[in-house]
Amino acid sequence: MIQQALLETLMDKAWPALEREVLEQDGAGEWVLRASGGVTQRANSVWPGAAPGATSGVSTTDRALERLVRSASDWYRHRRLPLIFQVFDDARNAALNDVLDRQRFTRQSETKIMVRGVDGVPSGSANVEILDHPTDEWLRLWWAVDGRGGDAELSVAHKILTGCPSLYALVRDDDGAPAAVGRLALVDGWGGIYSMATSAPHRRRGHGATVLAALVKAGAALDLKGFWLLVTAANHGAQSLYTQSGFTDYGSYLYRQAPLKRQPSGC
Repeated sequence: MIQQALLETLMDKAWPALEREVLEQDGAGEWVLRASGGVTQRANSVWPGAAPGATSGVSTTDRALERLVRSASDWYRHRRLPLIFQVFDDARNAALNDVLDRQRFTRQSETKIMVRGVDGVPSGSANVEILDHPTDEWLRLWWAVDGRGGDAELSVAHKILTGCPSLYALVRDDDGAPAAVGRLALVDGWGGIYSMATSAPHRRRGHGATVLAALVKAGAALDLKGFWLLVTAANHGAQSLYTQSGFTDYGSYLYRQAPLKRQPSGC
């Protein structure tokens, strides 16, 4: 079974922020500050990858955590971005969550982590195109489903997607139109399933399952140690698909965002 700390590191490498800085706290641990122009929460959030005191046996006071939060807030304010934490459901983050609760950070986008090994790999499908880069067709379909913004934001997303070695799957309908896509991030001998998207007119036809099977098969051919994926807690349909494909629950995380300092205007 993969260890939590390793999995968090793999996830960070699989969705790499364009800008990152390590915020240390007296050698007791570190937070990774990540920014990418506001494109996706993952690439614009604090990852308390080694929560202060969690691995060293050093007790970190609330006051020290509050100082770290202020430092992180200054870093994101300088970039005109909100302060967001990606907080894993782990005892290491209990003290951090207490501080964020007192500061009235919101809880958003609860996400489940699922994993599977390489046993019982599906046969895949000859109808799936496996690419070593995201084509314009691939990008446009994914962005139409999951994207937020225009061409400028898509350009940033493209840099994130290609920030580590990856494979990109695309399946077409009978008329040759792109129907569904997915990405397999290749990180340190493991595979992360990302960017699973099916266009609205092609849903409920099994295209997502076809893409997933093809990516897992492609990863097994590379002798990967195993796979992980992320799915929102509210997306029960996708969770069912992944369970049927051999993935099991591993853990979860959510995003904690700082409250607005002032009320937005009414216009």
